[in-house]
Amino acid sequence: MSNAKVQSIPAGMHSVTPHLICAGAADAIAFYIKAFNAVEVFRLPGPEGKLMHAQLRIGDSTIMLVDEMPNCGALGPKALKGFPISLHLYVENADAAYARAVAAGASVKLEIQDMFWGDRYGVVEDPFGHQWSIATHMRDVSPEEMQQAMQKMAA
Repeated sequence: MSNAKVQSIPAGMHSVTPHLICAGAADAIAFYIKAFNAVEVFRLPGPEGKLMHAQLRIGDSTIMLVDEMPNCGALGPKALKGFPISLHLYVENADAAYARAVAAGASVKLEIQDMFWGDRYGVVEDPFGHQWSIATHMRDVSPEEMQQAMQKMAA
C-alpha cells in the first residue's frame, strides 16, 4: 500500500464532468470519435456486452458514459423522450466541427450562424439523443451590447 496522498480530483479531470447515458454506448463512442475527434481513454465492459463505464477526451475535457441500465434507473434521452441539457463544445473552427458532426450522422437542430453574443454557433443532436452546441468565439461583446442585441432580435 502506497503512502502517497491520492488527489481528490484525478489528474486531467475537472470539477464538473458530463456523464452520458446512451442506448448503445459502444456505438456512441464510435460516433463521438468520428464527429468530435474524441479519444477513448478507458472502457469497462460488463455483462451482456454492455459498457459499465467509459471515458473519452474531447479537447481538454473528459466525458464519461455508460450503457442504459433500466433496472438501475439509468435511461438515455431517447427512452426519456428528451434531454434537459445541451453539451457545449468550444472549438477552433465551429463550421468544420459542425459539418463533421452532421457528416457523422448528427441531425441539425440550429443551423450554424453568427450570434449576437459573439460566437459562431450551431446545435446538433447526436444519434443517441444528446444535443451539442458547437461554437467558436469570434468577438468579445459587452453585457450592454449583448442586452441591446438580444432586445433587437426579440423585437
